[in-house]
Amino acid sequence: MLDTARVVSISELNRLARQSLERDFPLLWVAGEVSNLTRAASGHVYFSLKDEGAQARCVMFRTRAQAISWRLENGQQVEARVLVSLYEPRGDFQLNIEALRRAGLGRLFEAFARLKARLETEGLFAVERKRPLPRFPRRIGVISSPRAAALRDVLVTLKRRAPHLPVILYPSLVQGDNAAEEIANALAAAGQRKECDLLLMVRGGGSMEDLWAFNEEIVARAVAASPLPVISGVGHETDTTIADFVADLRAATPTAAAELATQGWHEAAVEIAALGAGLRSATQSRVASAQQGLDQISLRLIHPATRLAQASSRLALFGSRLDASLAHILRRHRDRLNRAAFGLARAAPRTENRRGQVGLLAQRLGAGIGEQQRRRRSSLGNIAASLAHLNPESTLARGFAIIRDATGRLVTDATSLHEGQRVSLRLAQGEADASILSFTSGDRPIAT
Repeated sequence: MLDTARVVSISELNRLARQSLERDFPLLWVAGEVSNLTRAASGHVYFSLKDEGAQARCVMFRTRAQAISWRLENGQQVEARVLVSLYEPRGDFQLNIEALRRAGLGRLFEAFARLKARLETEGLFAVERKRPLPRFPRRIGVISSPRAAALRDVLVTLKRRAPHLPVILYPSLVQGDNAAEEIANALAAAGQRKECDLLLMVRGGGSMEDLWAFNEEIVARAVAASPLPVISGVGHETDTTIADFVADLRAATPTAAAELATQGWHEAAVEIAALGAGLRSATQSRVASAQQGLDQISLRLIHPATRLAQASSRLALFGSRLDASLAHILRRHRDRLNRAAFGLARAAPRTENRRGQVGLLAQRLGAGIGEQQRRRRSSLGNIAASLAHLNPESTLARGFAIIRDATGRLVTDATSLHEGQRVSLRLAQGEADASILSFTSGDRPIAT
């Protein structure tokens, strides 16, 4: 209980108001027209629901919005399952959308639930009234639209699993205002003509409005009154109609209905194939065993002369094999000896060629040594002649003398002498001392 004497903040007031709204109002369905639709980047959807007299802000969070199978637009009439709440930061009254459907589906769901409950009370869904399906139907009837994709799927499946079975089509609308009456008439016609052992009532998936013909009472009672077993293959696996509850067997899809109808034939084909394979294997095994026994018996019935001839042939064969083996061994050893001899021949030194090479090299060496000696003698003679030409002894022998002063220094310039100076003379034979009486420089006397 709120203390009215206590002062509260706006935040607390909005929080209390939100809690009160969410507590006092249960989840409920409301109807209205969509307006001011906005899709946020986060995936949340914001819009208003309005009627002639009022409007309310609505929010549908991303996970709820992704569950809608149709696109929400402004101007659409919808029915929303809402949680009455209040957006605290701004104090805005708003409806949190939990589920959304087009307007009118609520009435369809209610009609579906009412008819389902009434027919169930009458016993039309009872398991004990459902008829068993023939395991090996000889002819199958199909109630569907000739242009329906579901019919093509059913025919393809029947041809694949039981190609020998004839199929009779009882054409009917499967959607629209007259569809329920045509489906009921097709069921009645198939029951009267009794051309089939089993009926398939098929249609592809769609919305609840698309499949509504199979929720009509006239169809439900026609299925229940059919003298032939009926398999209902309407919609996708998640779709459920009143006809599914009344039918003798419900299939998840039209293709599944065709598979259920031919299950016996398909299993029999598999069993026959397995039995055939087993029979072939057993027969082959028996024949092989009998053949082996016959071969063993026939071996015992061979005439002794034949056995001797066979033994002689084997002996001759063994002899030829022995000869061939010995010849092969001999050839192999001979080849080994030849290879060894060839290797020895290649490894032996070739002395004949080497001797010739050694002689030729000796000749070249002798010629080279002689040539070197001649060159050295000629060079030595030239050097000796040069030395003899430069030898001062040879110059002295021709009447010249070498003059040295008292210090032993060579005298090469007369101007370096003076009168009365003592000098030594080196002659070709011996030495002599002399005194300078006079000397000249060129043709002119310098001193006397």
